[in-house]
Amino acid sequence: MISFTLSLVALVLGYLLYGRFVERVFGPDNRETPAVLKADGIDYIVMPNWKIFMIQFLNIAGTGPIFGAIMGAKFGPVAYLWIVFGCIFAGATHDYLSGMLSMRHDGAGLPQLIGKYLGKTTKAVMLVFTVLLLIMVGTVFVYSPAEILHSIGGETMMWVVIIFCYYIIATMLPIDKIIGKVYPLFAFSLLFMAGALMVWLFIHWPTVPELWTHLYNMGAATEPDKWTDAIFPALFITVACGAISGFHATQSPLMARCVRSEHQGRPIFYGAMITEGIVALIWATVSAWFFYGDPAPGYELIAAATAGFHTSAPAVVNLVCNDWLGVAGAILAMLGVVAAPITSGDTAFRSGRLIVAEWLKLDQRPIVKRLMICLPMFCVSIAMLVWQISNPDGFNTIWQYFGFSNQALSVFTLWTITVYLVRKKKCFWITLIPALFMTTVCSTWFFVSKQALHLPGMIGYGLGIVCLGIAIMWFAFWLIKYQKKSLNQ
Repeated sequence: MISFTLSLVALVLGYLLYGRFVERVFGPDNRETPAVLKADGIDYIVMPNWKIFMIQFLNIAGTGPIFGAIMGAKFGPVAYLWIVFGCIFAGATHDYLSGMLSMRHDGAGLPQLIGKYLGKTTKAVMLVFTVLLLIMVGTVFVYSPAEILHSIGGETMMWVVIIFCYYIIATMLPIDKIIGKVYPLFAFSLLFMAGALMVWLFIHWPTVPELWTHLYNMGAATEPDKWTDAIFPALFITVACGAISGFHATQSPLMARCVRSEHQGRPIFYGAMITEGIVALIWATVSAWFFYGDPAPGYELIAAATAGFHTSAPAVVNLVCNDWLGVAGAILAMLGVVAAPITSGDTAFRSGRLIVAEWLKLDQRPIVKRLMICLPMFCVSIAMLVWQISNPDGFNTIWQYFGFSNQALSVFTLWTITVYLVRKKKCFWITLIPALFMTTVCSTWFFVSKQALHLPGMIGYGLGIVCLGIAIMWFAFWLIKYQKKSLNQ
């Protein structure tokens, strides 16, 4: 619990100190924002700060910092280090600067920003990649809430259909009709659940592994026959939303279109990510007690939780909330495990609609044109869902691919922001270092993971280092060329 307490303090200080430094690097000013200049009553609408924060938090969080932290906790307290340092220096910086960059470019979506700073070819590739990722997000966050609702009553497929119908409605309606009215309530429920669990932890002060005594892969040490994933790169793919997530860069433009002043950016974008890191930290601690506490609870109902990445995260959430928080916990667990993923899913489809509309230059005020974009995306998502249901390990497989795609998108976002900072003669190191690190993580995962090439460790890790070297040389050559060109102008 000492490691947890220190990590919690570090996240708060990260917001107060490093967050302010990142804000100074970007330099917000008093120019009119897209919410004012392009108000259309559909996607560009000025909303109150507190409401934007709550929606941003729920959009980027959902159950990501819960499920990811639960599965990442199997590695042991080393997950604390990634959540804290990843959130402060990578994730929150990534979210703030991607949101502010969108605001500076009339609320542009991520592919548009990538195209402007990394070139048209990269834009075309990332357009397809981003839309597929968003569809994958919607698919991942359909089946688990449908299964939980099935346990209450009705067939799973009936709930899947109902959720998809809701997706269509919420994706096409103006952002202030459903999202603006209901999401703050769900965000409050998610925060209240995390806060209640934190209070429980401090009152009971359970015995959990500490960093200075368990700084190793506890999953591999305790279950070598089942646990074969190495800390690097698996931890950095598994714990995504609680540390850094490329998906967030697709969500920040949604709120960048609703902010009245650039000075609101740090509490909304950087602050929401730090808050998500705190939620991930709480659930990592709860799960550490669940898996490795002294004594560990060892609930028989989730024996599957000992199977590495097959951790039954929704079951952990339900059982912990019910046992620790009683009736209120059951209600909060329902909101957390059912409502939160659904809200992440519909904003994912909404982002996909806006990205495609931006690419095709389709006016989104006519509802028919919104429907034209939404229906093909839902068809692809349904095809993914059918495969997921028919495959015994479908959810975990899609989650792994989602995790990799998610982090790969963060790589391109970080490189985009780095190029922007170079062009504006600002401190580009704040995103260059995270960009190089995440480039190494994603390339190494692709080479060594069982879900990808699964090369022998010596070869896979060697190729990861090669990719790091190529990235450094590419940036160095580009920087020298750009600086020479700037001097000649």
